[in-house]
Amino acid sequence: MGAYLIVAALLVCSRVFTEFKGLLTGLSISFSNILGETGVSASFAPLYLPGGLMVIAALVALILQGQSGQKGQIVRNAFGESTKTVISAGFVLMFTVPMVRLFINSGVNLSDLPSMPMASAQMFATWFGEAFPLVSPTIGALGAFIAGSNTVSNMMFSQFQFEAAMSLGLSPALIIAAQAVGAAAGNMIAIHNVVAASATVGLLGQEGATLRRTIVPTLYYVLASGALVMTALYVLNIAGPLSH
Repeated sequence: MGAYLIVAALLVCSRVFTEFKGLLTGLSISFSNILGETGVSASFAPLYLPGGLMVIAALVALILQGQSGQKGQIVRNAFGESTKTVISAGFVLMFTVPMVRLFINSGVNLSDLPSMPMASAQMFATWFGEAFPLVSPTIGALGAFIAGSNTVSNMMFSQFQFEAAMSLGLSPALIIAAQAVGAAAGNMIAIHNVVAASATVGLLGQEGATLRRTIVPTLYYVLASGALVMTALYVLNIAGPLSH
């Protein structure tokens, strides 16, 4: 129980207190000119990531709660079990993450074609027209399913959703809200999340069964959200800011 309280405290403090955040982000690992491409760089702060905070919490809990003389064995056992889990999940994610990044960045091309997520969203808008609010949450869920992140889905599709709402004369605020709701629902079927969760509970290799179970509440979630937005727009006539 103590370890969970420490994790919660670290997560809150690292996001709320600027000084503590600066201390954690002080250690940063960066990569410049990746694959020889000038300007293509990346960096991360291992102590600021949730995984790093969990390691810190585990070490603190070990010091506070571990029995004298057994701490070394506890560390070895935990390291061995977690390493097996990380290797199993990492092998899958090693191929999944590059695929997702290619999908997201497919808009960078010599033909000025839209990225695959944007093309998919535009297809939905063309097909559904005035009924677009019904599928707006589905577009958000699609982004989260692909990218494994509510935030990334919103970054990919919010501008498109806004432009679609303006062109259809709908409330951009409601449409963007539907996007955010759908993106949150999409986390239930996000590939990254399913693989990571399966590895955590020892269900690697059963991701298909997990997806078949979680797709049902996801569909309910996005369809119910879309129906609520349709009702708000066409029955209750809720306009919202920037509507025309």
